[in-house]
Amino acid sequence: NLEGLERRLRALEDLEAIKKLQRRYMQLHDRLEFERILDLFTDDAEVEVRSSGVLKGRENFSRIFLDTLGGHRLERHDGHLVGEPVITVEGDTARGHWTVYMFFSVPDIQWVQGRNDCEYVKVDGVWKFSKLRFTRTLASSPELYP
Repeated sequence: NLEGLERRLRALEDLEAIKKLQRRYMQLHDRLEFERILDLFTDDAEVEVRSSGVLKGRENFSRIFLDTLGGHRLERHDGHLVGEPVITVEGDTARGHWTVYMFFSVPDIQWVQGRNDCEYVKVDGVWKFSKLRFTRTLASSPELYP
């Protein structure tokens, strides 16, 4: 029936929008555009990157992106590849996780594998991160893991 078809179409559109959000997040990392990353999160989001602890609210989690990641980086020596998404959408909220690979060229060629565990919420028709947790799971060198 038409109602069921509309639900299925909306679910597919939501999945695709969440995938685009994740790709945009990683593209902004690669472009060193850390201020623009903040727009991908709700104001009250929770972010945990590696050993940062859980930082709640834009004022707190912005430090990871603006100070820790962006504070000393004037040029790129790394890149990101994200894949293997597992996403569950329930109305205007969703959960998912992704496998993340980071490749470094300075001082040596190395890599890190990690996992982004995410929660999402649709705000005014736009999907945003409400929680993001990045955990390293493997690396080319022991000092890069965890």
